[in-house]
This record gives sequence, structure tokens and C-alpha cells, in this order.
Amino acid sequence: MDPTAGPARARLVRLRPDVDDPVARTARWAHELLDQGFLDLPLPGRGATPDRLAALRDIGAVDLDLARLTEAHTDAVAVHADLGVGAPRPGLWGVWAANPPTAPLTATRSDGGWVLDGTKPWCSGAGACDHALVTARTDDGYRLFAVDLEGATPVDGTWPSLALPGSDSRSVRFENHPADAVGGPEEYLARPGFWHGAVGVAAVWVGGAAGVAGALVTAHARRPLHVHALAHVGAVDAALAAAGCLLQDAGRQADADPGDAAGTARLTAARVRAVAERTAAEVVDRVGRALGPAPLALDPDHARRVADLQLYVRQSHAERDLEEHGTAVLAEGTVPW
Repeated sequence: MDPTAGPARARLVRLRPDVDDPVARTARWAHELLDQGFLDLPLPGRGATPDRLAALRDIGAVDLDLARLTEAHTDAVAVHADLGVGAPRPGLWGVWAANPPTAPLTATRSDGGWVLDGTKPWCSGAGACDHALVTARTDDGYRLFAVDLEGATPVDGTWPSLALPGSDSRSVRFENHPADAVGGPEEYLARPGFWHGAVGVAAVWVGGAAGVAGALVTAHARRPLHVHALAHVGAVDAALAAAGCLLQDAGRQADADPGDAAGTARLTAARVRAVAERTAAEVVDRVGRALGPAPLALDPDHARRVADLQLYVRQSHAERDLEEHGTAVLAEGTVPW
């Protein structure tokens, strides 16, 4: 449960820049991992997906700001491969796919291809990424576009959150900005790899929960935990172990059926994300009950981990996701349990 346990996590910590500003630190850290080859992860569904998920979990355990940027970059690489558009251009990539119901980003055809106009919200790494995959509305539905970010404008004041401050998840404004279409309308969502990517996000959540649980190890090393706190340690260990097993099983399923011939990729992703979200909530609750207010009040690293994780898992759609999951389970005809 130590968030820096293991050689991979220790290496991540060693590469952490000694910079006070969280935005600058995370940007430099992500670029350093990219340059060091740390983000050259196995592609999902190509035979080593459990290793990919373990790496994403390690990054989440060390720092969730860093995970916001690096998970997106590795997903962008996978999207390029899935849609057969060649390797992405060198640099750090974002994936900006939030589609607000009002004032969406639009793409229109121009003489040279496509141009983007409008403001895209929730762009993690707004000032750090060199390129991004961006969804935009077109006359024939939503499409995915690859853009160089030179000339795009991050909008100051659009990420006031105290949580995930280093993720720099500002809105970004595009004005007549050139873009290259990646796949056809809705193809980004229709590919099996979309669900493999959803499992990758869950791996980061589980890693973030392990990072929060590290406070139990730190507290016990300082002074042996009392019996009730030890009971919480046992429950936390069981929850993290169960989530880890489910992640690894999902990785093996992706490798066994990369094209989703069985039609189960979406259901698998929904299960993993539901368990990962519940695990994160349980770990935060049990660590707080075991240790009381002191770590939240006096340990800034722990307090930030908790706040970051609680915001990150809200990327889930809560009961809406569970309702879709339950509907899919019953529609299968044979309930798996």
C-alpha cells in the first residue's frame, strides 16, 4: 500500500522535478517521462494489456496530476493505432473529448481540410500538451481531430479547483484552427479500444486509492495502529487486491478478444470502473476513520491525494453508469452470477 513501493514507482518519484508550481512541475514531469520512454506502454489488446494497466496504476499511485496527463497521452497513442492513421507526431498528446450540450466546439471543411472554432472545456494539460485529439461537432456527427496546439489559446480562470491543480484542465479556445480528421463520424467511440481505454482510467483510480492508503503504512511506522485501525487496514487491502485482480482479468480479456467479437468489452469496462470507483470511496472513508483528522489537516501530500482522487473518480457518471450497466447485465440473457 506504500504509494512509492516497487521499482517502477520509485523511478517515477526520482524523476519528479523539484518545482513548486504544480502546473509547471506536472508539465515537466510528464515530458520527462515521455523522453525517458516511460510512456511507451504496450498497446491495449496486443498481448500485454495487464502490463499496460499495471503501469497506469503505478502512475496513479504516485501522482494523480501526472496521471491525468500521461494516461491521456498513452490513450492518444492507442487511438492512432486503433484507427490506423499511423504513429502520432512526436510530443505530448492530450485527449479532449468532453462535449458540452451547449456551445460545442465545431469543425467545418476548408480548402485544406478542416478547421475548428469554439471553446473546448476540460482540457487537461492545456498549457503542457504539444498536440491533442479533440472531438468536435460536424454536419455528419461528432468526429475526432488531431491538432497541433500552437495557436490554440488556454483560457485563464477556467480551472479554479483546489484539487488536481497541476493537471491544468483549463478550457482551450480555437479560432479557424487547422485540424486533421482521425477516422470517420463516431468511429472514435465505436472501436473496441474505446472500452479498453475506459479500463485504463479505472487503473489510474485504483492507483490513486493505493496512494491514499499509503497513509496507513506511514502512520503504523510512526506508531503501531490500534485494533480498529488495523481492521480498516485489512478491509483496504482486500478492496485494493480485488480491484487489482479485476483489472488484470480485464487486461487478459482484451488480449484474448481484441476485436470484441464476443461483444463484452463495454460490460467488462463498466464492471471494472464501478469496482474501481467503489474501491476509491471505501479507501478514502476507511483511511479517514482509521487515522482521524490529523493526516487531512497536517499532511499536505495526503490531503491533496484525497482531494485529487475524489475529483478524479467523478469522471464516472455514478448512478447513470450503474443503470446502463444493470440494463446490459440483464440484456445478456444469462446473468453471470
